[in-house]
Amino acid sequence: LKARAEHILKTPVNKAVITVPAYFNDTQRQATRDAGKLAGLDVLRIVNEPTAASLAYGMGLSADEEKTIAVYDLGGGTFDMSILHIHNGICEVLATNGDTYLGGDDVDQAIADYWMGDLKLEKSHHLKQNVRLAAEEAKKKLSEQEIYSCTIEDYNLSLSKSQFESIAMPLIQRSLDCCAQALKDAQIGIDKIDEVV
Repeated sequence: LKARAEHILKTPVNKAVITVPAYFNDTQRQATRDAGKLAGLDVLRIVNEPTAASLAYGMGLSADEEKTIAVYDLGGGTFDMSILHIHNGICEVLATNGDTYLGGDDVDQAIADYWMGDLKLEKSHHLKQNVRLAAEEAKKKLSEQEIYSCTIEDYNLSLSKSQFESIAMPLIQRSLDCCAQALKDAQIGIDKIDEVV
């Protein structure tokens, strides 16, 4: 990443602020700081990813604006939820919650498992890998279209938007449970959230 940043910025990069998932404990934060140092960086600060997102969001607010925002961050492998209050350019974290075993990769796997089970496909490693890649593509395409179809090794695979939503719902519910806990921890109702980022 350091080399990539230097290439894009066309200048040496010696200092960095590194973001980490909100649920990282002190050991994980220190390991991240140490990795930055090993890469030749002076690590100025370790910042929670949702906090960084809210800071970027807050830059667009006028100084006198006051908002309570929820940052919903469903990454590839993890989920973070933070509730923050922004006022006078100051970001206060009211609560964070998350699931270290929930992300977009889990949705991909759920689709792949559905196809593998539904079609009783032979379970070769190569086929599983290709079905998993097709599942990721289906997830992306079904945000814009009603049905996704493809052929892998002579198997015709298809998935409708409603099937996709049904497959994903248990995973989405897990994220919503984290959201509910964050609201409880922040001691505010959902009606007090001005925006979701």
